[in-house]
Amino acid sequence: MSRSERLYYSDAFLKTFTATVTDVRELARTEGESIWQIALDRTAFYPTSGGQPFDTGILRATSRGGAALEVPVESVEEDENGEVWHIVRKPLAAGTHVEAEIAWDRRFDHMQQHTGQHLLSAVFLDQIQAPTVSFHLGDTVSTIDLATASIALHTLQRVERLVNQIIAEDRPVTFRDIPRAEAESMLAAGHLRKLPDRDGAIRIIEIADCDRNACGGTHVRSTGQIGGLLLRSVEKVSRGVRVEFVCGLRAVQTARADATTLAQLTAALSAGPAEMHAAVERLKAEAKTLTKERQRMREELADYQASRLAVEVQIENGLRLVDRCWKDRDRDYIRLLASRLTAAVPGTAAILCSEETTPARIILARSLDLRFNCGTILRDALAEHGLRGGGSPDLAQGDIPAELVPAFRATLARIIRQQVTR
Repeated sequence: MSRSERLYYSDAFLKTFTATVTDVRELARTEGESIWQIALDRTAFYPTSGGQPFDTGILRATSRGGAALEVPVESVEEDENGEVWHIVRKPLAAGTHVEAEIAWDRRFDHMQQHTGQHLLSAVFLDQIQAPTVSFHLGDTVSTIDLATASIALHTLQRVERLVNQIIAEDRPVTFRDIPRAEAESMLAAGHLRKLPDRDGAIRIIEIADCDRNACGGTHVRSTGQIGGLLLRSVEKVSRGVRVEFVCGLRAVQTARADATTLAQLTAALSAGPAEMHAAVERLKAEAKTLTKERQRMREELADYQASRLAVEVQIENGLRLVDRCWKDRDRDYIRLLASRLTAAVPGTAAILCSEETTPARIILARSLDLRFNCGTILRDALAEHGLRGGGSPDLAQGDIPAELVPAFRATLARIIRQQVTR
């Protein structure tokens, strides 16, 4: 089977085309529904490649009975032999004539992001000698990874400004196919940054007086069609620095979303945009103070409750065993309570449980004058139920389903009494 003619190479702005089905095969079957791969003799659908996602769209055909068929193209892939496969849920027989339509908004968005990436990478290389080592075009944002240790804020601002100046100049974006040998000569002369690892003609994309790159993706015709570029964030990654950006209509949508979020925040905080930083810093300081105050009150409550429990539970056979469960106390609090109780009162063991969340949390603790090992006891008891937990000799914890809590507490109480009295 001959490979599909790729129409997007000669015209990335082709929105509709006609073709003939050359092959069809079942890709997978899930819950009784098949997913099919269809090959065409010619296609304008771009398959996932080089960091650019696939196109989607519609294949229209007429059945033998004269009925109109519409087959959505959900994704497009290229196999190891270079054949383009259109992923669909309705098969079309080989020989079927189709009229195809690209989902243009998706394609044009990808073209804006991809050409924007070429331009952004070229300016980063020119300004700070940071080559791009990878590119990803996502559903909402795109990224490039740069081989550099860090990028200063003023450098990012300068690069963004220069990129948008070139976009405003509406420079031509052109393509041409050249022999592999010529491309290798250009690479050796420093006129290309890298070459794909394949034989045959090499496709060169050029932004006038700015960038020349080997690329098989789809691109706009001039930088003005990129429509603007906005840098979103920078983060350190294993291979250098990752820069997140958006272009064109996507940048407009992102800016609108940011503006909406800012408006909601300013309304909630009763502060103008210029006052937002101070308002947030004030909230952070207040939250820090409240957190400290809350912790102090929790500790005071735990001390008070520990003293009450010590009075309520009497010593029997040299052991004060406090066994309690709460549905309205969180696991951190009962751990604090267990620690304060056993630290303050000799001869005390505590089995405390929080059922505020599922599964329940069991805490086992003892005062220092007792000699059994909380970690060992709790770990072995949980293991009998296929559960895990443990800790130190003085305090251990683990999670257990709520329905097992009563019997499990009784088991722990029995083991502790045996340990103390033997």
